[in-house]
Amino acid sequence: MQTIKRKITFLLLLITSLPAIVAAQNGLPINNEKLNQLQQQFVDLRFGMFIHFNMPTYNNADWPDPEASPEMFNPKKLNADQWAKAAKSANMTYGCLTTKHHSGFCIWDTKSTDYNVMNSPYKKDVVKQFTDAFRANGLKVMLYYSILDTHHKLRPNQIEHKHIEMIKTQLTELLTKYGKIEALIIDGWDAPWSRISYDDVPFEDIYNLVKSLQPDCLLMDLNGAKYPAEGLYYTDIKTYEMGAGQRLSKDSKRMPALACLPINSAWFWKTDFPTTPVREAAKIVNENIIPLNDASCNFILNVAPNRDGLIDDNALASLKEVGKLWKNTGPTTKLSPLEAPIISSNIALRAPANGSWSDDSAIYDFANDDNFHSSWQSSPGVKAPWYEIDFKKDKPFNTIVVFEEQSNISKYRLEYWDGIAWKPLYSGENKSRMKLHRFNRVWGSKVRILVDASEHQVSIAEFQVFDERR
Repeated sequence: MQTIKRKITFLLLLITSLPAIVAAQNGLPINNEKLNQLQQQFVDLRFGMFIHFNMPTYNNADWPDPEASPEMFNPKKLNADQWAKAAKSANMTYGCLTTKHHSGFCIWDTKSTDYNVMNSPYKKDVVKQFTDAFRANGLKVMLYYSILDTHHKLRPNQIEHKHIEMIKTQLTELLTKYGKIEALIIDGWDAPWSRISYDDVPFEDIYNLVKSLQPDCLLMDLNGAKYPAEGLYYTDIKTYEMGAGQRLSKDSKRMPALACLPINSAWFWKTDFPTTPVREAAKIVNENIIPLNDASCNFILNVAPNRDGLIDDNALASLKEVGKLWKNTGPTTKLSPLEAPIISSNIALRAPANGSWSDDSAIYDFANDDNFHSSWQSSPGVKAPWYEIDFKKDKPFNTIVVFEEQSNISKYRLEYWDGIAWKPLYSGENKSRMKLHRFNRVWGSKVRILVDASEHQVSIAEFQVFDERR
């Protein structure tokens, strides 16, 4: 009898707690206060040193032969303390080292591959020397890591499960062996020249791994230029590689950002660096640090050590001059609260699309093609524009982004088809160019936007749907 009563009590408890369980599984947007705090702290660092030092240093090319022998890597005078003191002389607050570049050579004691510094004549862990020296000099440490890896054939159309496991192993080593890492700068991922998508190597998996190992480590992808300035996609910090023509727009929404440039003509050391003028200190201060900091953008200046493992005299002199001209005056402008970044795969990408009639050739498919420079435009004669994604079968999702070519839509509704009827997700006013909606997970075979009011012709660059893990 007592057993039956216990079972009934358990079932009643289970039934009464079911809504809470479902809510926990579906999840609502997480509290972003901690992430916003980390973003502010990063921007307030203002100025740091990028250190491109790896196999390219010994090949006079930023992209060397990926089969280049480890025997080439032999920095006989490497002095990470010199690097740190050079950074201090310029009033920098942190350093970031290239642990692995695109040719796949690892400059730490990794168990994931033989293609590493321990199999070179040098036989010392460079990452450890870097992290120890910078911390000893009161500087914070960050690490750079390339997803593209031509030595290990981790490149387009050749990615296998073993490659993803190698990435996870290497990042786990880097985030567990060297203490607190303020930020991890990722490169060679979803860039036009790497052609490795966030689906080929699942971004959400890697992002969650990093956060599980070091929750306070910011992850940023250097491919930020693909995404509009208003959107925080696949990165905790917006990034701009200025040498590639990427620039922070003065008219865009203020976002936590990073911009980078080399003090020399290239990222890795070249034989002509000691005799070629470096970037002038006054220009570094007045054209980079000050205006970028004023826009909530941290500036990282690359200084490439030579083949002995030392920074050249002309670069050292320029850094000292920067330190005379510029001081870190403390916190920058306080950022407005931001939503967590998009890190999931877009399940609406290239799915069948439909809508009210388009303007000439700007038809439906341009709004879900992963290209923010193309768009579906509603015909000017349509009074109540609508746009729809048809999955052809029920799918779970909990996030929708409507990204406009220009901010025109002011009032709209979002709905999904549950197999019986259209169910509401959102109805209201939102004049932002990026209209981000997170909600409890639903299942539906279709999702649509119905535009109730717009200032001008409706033009949607991307209609995106995500099923985020939360």
